[in-house]
Order: sequence, then C-alpha cells, then structure tokens
Amino acid sequence: MLSADLPPMTVVPALMPQGPFALWRSESGILSLQADRCPHRGMRLSHGFVRGEALSCIYHGWRYAQNGRCLKIPAHPRLEPPEAIRVETYAVTESGGLIWGCLETPAGAPPNFDGFAPLRMMSVKVSPQMIATSDEVDRRADGALAIELAGQHCLFLARAQPDGSTLLFCLIEEAAAPEARIAVSRALELFRCRLEADDLQKEAL
Repeated sequence: MLSADLPPMTVVPALMPQGPFALWRSESGILSLQADRCPHRGMRLSHGFVRGEALSCIYHGWRYAQNGRCLKIPAHPRLEPPEAIRVETYAVTESGGLIWGCLETPAGAPPNFDGFAPLRMMSVKVSPQMIATSDEVDRRADGALAIELAGQHCLFLARAQPDGSTLLFCLIEEAAAPEARIAVSRALELFRCRLEADDLQKEAL
C-alpha cells in the first residue's frame, strides 16, 4: 500500500492471496506485518489498536511487540507472558513511498522507480492479467506497467486479490504539477471503468 495511507498509531488489514494479515505502524513510525489472528481467541488483530510500539487485540487487550512476542495479558497484569505466545511476523519495508511485504526471506530490496512518486491506489474488478494485456499498457523490464494518462507518463503496479480483483497502484512523475496529478487521477477512474466494462462484455458473450 501507499506509505501515506498508513500514519503512525494505525493498523489495517492487508489482503494477500495467502490470506489476511495485520499491517501496522508504531508511534515512532516502525512498520510491522503480522498474522491477522490473536493466539488467544482468534480475533483479527487488524481490528485492534496501536499504543506506542505495540499492537493490542480489541477483544481482551493482549498486547504484542513488533517481533510478535506477547508483552502483556491485562487479565493477569503480574504474569510475564511465555515466549511461546507470539504472533507470526513477516518482513516489511518502505521504498519510494510504497510499503512492501514478503512472507518468505526477501531475495533483495524492492524495486526502485527513480523519478516517480505514488499518486493513488484503487481496486479494479478485473485480474492483473487483463490490466497487463490492455492495449494502453506496456510492460517494462522491471515489472512495472507503463501508461500515458492525461498526457502524463505513469507507472502501474498490480497486486492480485483473493476475490479475483486487483489492487492497482499508480505512480506519476515526481515533477508533475498538482493540476496534472488531478487530471491523471480522473483519467485513472475512466481507465478502470473501461476495463470493468470490457470484462463484463466478455462475460456476457
């Protein structure tokens, strides 16, 4: 997701093909990506709340550190939680205004799209393959998709979602003026409408 969409002291659900995860940023700005399930009663941690440098489950308030270890059980304030009580934690980092997560050992750093900055993220009710094969899009060697929108050179990053839709991240040239950013955002909405309309037409046939 976009770094700007996750301010400090915030937790959100991160939907990936492998399942749901809890993505949160601590008060000091540190990111954490963890399994979206409290070990106690199975409540989604993405429904919880961030206090300082820890994430608390909204159900019984069990508190977890950035490394996944349980720090506190409110019902037993004098108890030191056992090491075995922890939430599975995964690699997460920021690069170029985007948040990148990896469920295995990262093979390297995320790609760097020099000269581009994130503009917005949107959900499109088509597959990533349909976006990549659009006549308006060209695939770059680094995996990004290049497109011209409202006279501006833009890049797309596409993430498949469990329901078959796509999270589409649009990057625009850093030097683009505010008016150009607004125009591209509007053109992006029209692009989404064209894709979804074409997909519905194919299903009808």
